[in-house]
Amino acid sequence: MNYEVRNAPLSVLICELDAGESVECQRGAMSWMTSNVGMETNLGSGGGKGLLGALGKVAKSAVTGESIFRNTYTANGGPGEIAFASSVPGDIVAYELTGGNSIVAQKSAYLANTKGVNMELFFQKNLGAGFFGGEGFIMQKFSGTGTVFLEINGCTVNYDLAAGQSMIIDTGFLAAMDSTCSISIETVSGVGNALLGGEGLFNTRVTGPGKIWLQTMPASSLAASIIPYLPSSRS
Repeated sequence: MNYEVRNAPLSVLICELDAGESVECQRGAMSWMTSNVGMETNLGSGGGKGLLGALGKVAKSAVTGESIFRNTYTANGGPGEIAFASSVPGDIVAYELTGGNSIVAQKSAYLANTKGVNMELFFQKNLGAGFFGGEGFIMQKFSGTGTVFLEINGCTVNYDLAAGQSMIIDTGFLAAMDSTCSISIETVSGVGNALLGGEGLFNTRVTGPGKIWLQTMPASSLAASIIPYLPSSRS
């Protein structure tokens, strides 16, 4: 499958499918497609088969807020094209999975994937990082063989962390990381800094080895910047 990301920061992922080739996405993610691309709704690939696999997907849906179902789009009778637009201004990042690597991303990052990609829950081992770090106790882990496409809010900044090297990240700015990285939290030093510095009480520390993807405009920050300009509701 050939693909291209166009028009950042209002990004759109355009996938060129060969005949019989498929791509999966979250329900409702498709933006446009050629008329020979057919859709089938199912439980998605990966994550186990049979009753246990289905129950696992139900549990994942319950805790992440995503639909249990995936839409699979397949080109029929010849090549086809399908597009997925980002939900907020930002980048779309493609991550190639080879069977020996995996990536962990925030719950809202998933956009689409090729066949062969497994998606499962990733629980923060450090409870404090989950509750106070801003990335959530539950993230999503992608493994297997294929390509997963992730939405990054705002622009993307990448860092390759060596073993033991750390980056301190403000709440919500961590979009994804190699699964070899670890997360912990630390309090902002000094009472005055914590109360008056405007950065909150906690920061997230991500430690390598591995690559991290940071986003310059988390959805929560975008919403907070717009709220003052919205007309107040009147009773």
